[in-house]
Amino acid sequence: MKTLSNQQLTIQIKEMGAELSSIRANASGHEYLWQADPAFWKRHSPVLFPIVGAVWNNEYRHKGKIYPLSQHGFARDKEFQLVVDKADEVRYRLDSNEETLALYPFPFRLEIGYRLLGNQIEVIWSVENSGSELMHYQIGAHPAFYYPDYGTDCEKRGFFSFDKKEGLNYILIQEKGCVATDHYPLTLDAEGMLPLDTHSFDRDALIFEEEQLHQVTLHNNAREAVLTLHFDAPVVGLWSPPAKNAPFVCIEPWYGRCDRAGYVGEYGSKDWMQHLQPGERREVSYRIEIHV
Repeated sequence: MKTLSNQQLTIQIKEMGAELSSIRANASGHEYLWQADPAFWKRHSPVLFPIVGAVWNNEYRHKGKIYPLSQHGFARDKEFQLVVDKADEVRYRLDSNEETLALYPFPFRLEIGYRLLGNQIEVIWSVENSGSELMHYQIGAHPAFYYPDYGTDCEKRGFFSFDKKEGLNYILIQEKGCVATDHYPLTLDAEGMLPLDTHSFDRDALIFEEEQLHQVTLHNNAREAVLTLHFDAPVVGLWSPPAKNAPFVCIEPWYGRCDRAGYVGEYGSKDWMQHLQPGERREVSYRIEIHV
């Protein structure tokens, strides 16, 4: 476990999955990141690679061969190597190997980094195609944050606000972790916020495509801002476990998305697939801002 700290925040990262596992405000000692109680969900903030979500029937097709791959891919369950260790930044690396190539036939180098910037955490992903053919991949975030006003005897959970207030629409999971393509308009309240309660995610995740959003803020019941995610990703999912009255909610920027229900086409033709030429590397990032 590595610890980074500045005047405002202290964060911790573990080598397994290069997963962010704690965000604390130094002044109050308050923990913002879900602490992985398996009664609800056993993870903190896994990185999803080389897929986001599920492929239909947990298998996909590439050049006439069928490969098995479980939801969100394998990177979150791999031990990464620490390659950068600074006072305000760490980076971890995972290289493809015989085990990964049996599930995902593309040689790759994946680096995951965390940098402290005042009251913000920059999360950095670098994906490199170390093979000799076009590489297809997806990558995404899945950080879980405590509801600021959680109580088992109260249905209200706070609010979301967005950098856009009109014309928002989302799609839903339909079957086997895969989506339907029907779009639903998002209804905000008179103050332009989305009220959150114990039933907000009864139909599973709300998925926003087409770069509709680049900022999501979590507010407490008094509408005070608690934290904000800033991102350039084209897709973002909002999720809390359905019907569990869980103490947390996830804000998930994605460069990718699960399959459409029933999809049996080529892996490289999946919705929101990313591509890298041989030797090409791409670096993207998002930021978690804590309103301390």
